[in-house]
Amino acid sequence: MTILVGGELVLYGFVGDSYWGEGFTDSDVVHALAEVGRTADITVRINSGGGYTDHGVAIYNALTAHQGKVSVVIDAMAASCGSLIAMAGDTITMRAGSQMMIHGPSGLAYGKATDLESYAEHTRKLGRQMAEIYAEKSGEDVEDLLEEMEGEIWLKPEEAVDRGFATDIAKAKSSNVTAFDFRQYANAPKRLVAMAKKENWSFDAEVQKAASAAPTQAKDKEKPTMALEPATADPNTAPATAAAAVSADDVKARIKAIMTCDEANQFPTLASRLAYEEDGPAEDAIATLKAAALDASAPDEGEPADPKSYQASRSAAADLAQPGGGSSAPKKTKATIDTGGIYASRRAQKGA
Repeated sequence: MTILVGGELVLYGFVGDSYWGEGFTDSDVVHALAEVGRTADITVRINSGGGYTDHGVAIYNALTAHQGKVSVVIDAMAASCGSLIAMAGDTITMRAGSQMMIHGPSGLAYGKATDLESYAEHTRKLGRQMAEIYAEKSGEDVEDLLEEMEGEIWLKPEEAVDRGFATDIAKAKSSNVTAFDFRQYANAPKRLVAMAKKENWSFDAEVQKAASAAPTQAKDKEKPTMALEPATADPNTAPATAAAAVSADDVKARIKAIMTCDEANQFPTLASRLAYEEDGPAEDAIATLKAAALDASAPDEGEPADPKSYQASRSAAADLAQPGGGSSAPKKTKATIDTGGIYASRRAQKGA
């Protein structure tokens, strides 16, 4: 999907994928910024109900790292990680009638008690980092925001400006809200819930459509879990694999093989990503971890012992950009945080 339109970044639809014909990814944004040039001023138009947190984080980082002025315009909706992206703007303009929604991260976890505890801890850390980003922009207290983000903060333009989440309001009327299953949110305005129902903006329906349209694929589109609490997303609604179905025992065995190999202790973030977000053979994932270990132990000069595996390991970890920064962080500094394992909501076999 082309997001660079008339010299502007048009971020409409689902963050990280395409649902109901609209969507954009972190790669789309990075490529578009490269095309306009690092020092060029850029307008970013947002109309999104949210999406995958890791894509939203990477887009936020890419925009804050951009050297030119970033002018964000919320055409209709900036919800969930869509609002996090908006915080990268040097200016944030909301059109009349538009809305912003802020809340904490959520998802699904799978594994033993220690895995679930680790997932919960990482999610809390990510939530705090997000709160720090919102606090840096608005000037509000981080702890107060964390408490409020346990629910959902729905803001009209005047409210967003008053609280510092936006800088000004445009007189132009807002565009139509982009497609999104607003029933995933606990406190979405009734008109948005009714609109989603009327237009059949349903993740369940979309996933079923993807599965039936590609019967030969081993992996189909996942159902996003963007509701307020993990409990509001039904783990039994994961897409069915039309061919080559994988049993729960197979999934458990694959994850165990990856997470218990020696190199997993040395590179826990990469191991978690390979185990929970990728769906390749366990042998390939372990080979990537071994290559990373060889790279870490190799001297500065010379080529790695296994260039092919080395490149695979670098590619696997290439897009682990994360949010960060407190109130003292420079505006244009790209921040990072270790959030391995928190993206379990995107596991290919989350129904296991």
